[in-house]
Amino acid sequence: MREGTTGRESLAPSRRNQKGVVGPLHQAGAKYDPYVDRNVVLTLMRAASVVLVLVAIAAVALHLANSGDFDPTRFFAFFTIQSNLIGVAVFVWLIARRNKPRSRRFELLRGAAAVYLTVTFFVVIFLLSGADVQLDLAWVDFVVHKLFPVIVVLDWFLDPPVSRLAYRDVLVWLVYPLIWTGLTLVRGAVDGWYPYPFLDPANGGYGQVAVIVVAIIVGFLAVSAAIIAVGNWRSGRVSHERDPGLP
Repeated sequence: MREGTTGRESLAPSRRNQKGVVGPLHQAGAKYDPYVDRNVVLTLMRAASVVLVLVAIAAVALHLANSGDFDPTRFFAFFTIQSNLIGVAVFVWLIARRNKPRSRRFELLRGAAAVYLTVTFFVVIFLLSGADVQLDLAWVDFVVHKLFPVIVVLDWFLDPPVSRLAYRDVLVWLVYPLIWTGLTLVRGAVDGWYPYPFLDPANGGYGQVAVIVVAIIVGFLAVSAAIIAVGNWRSGRVSHERDPGLP
């Protein structure tokens, strides 16, 4: 203990370590907190994911540009690209504010990213197998359609929301995909281009498009409910593990 300090002051660094905010991981006399190491791993995973996704998107854009097929108004209209960029934005924000409190609004954005990328994962598997979606580079297809969605959901599981989410929040998450679908159909009716073949009425008419869209919405609701349930469950477990005295 330094001269002039109190016993309470000498314990302050140890308490800060228990919260995983500042100080060395294994300071003498401090209680080891595995959540500090977990946060370091999560930060590294998030940073690596951001770089990988941005490189993947840039690589496929450059590939299309070299072949004369790059149209930014079409490239960035793909739900895959948009959902991946939302996930990247979430990870960048988590990295930049890793030791700051997180608001419920931000946790809603995190959940939205997990839902949108999960839906992308399943739509690619069940509806877009073998379809031309301007992703000629196999490794890029793997990163944006499979790897990054899994990482974002894993991140949600390992670092659950600090605020409890309600099932009515699903309606908030549904706004963006509904707007995207509406604008995509309007654009397609005007210029004849659709990012995905299941949205093109030339493939079975508007009736079939409506059936597929409704099916995707049902799947979206199921995925959203699962993301909320897992987030709330994990949030309770993490809080209990850190403070066993909690109910």
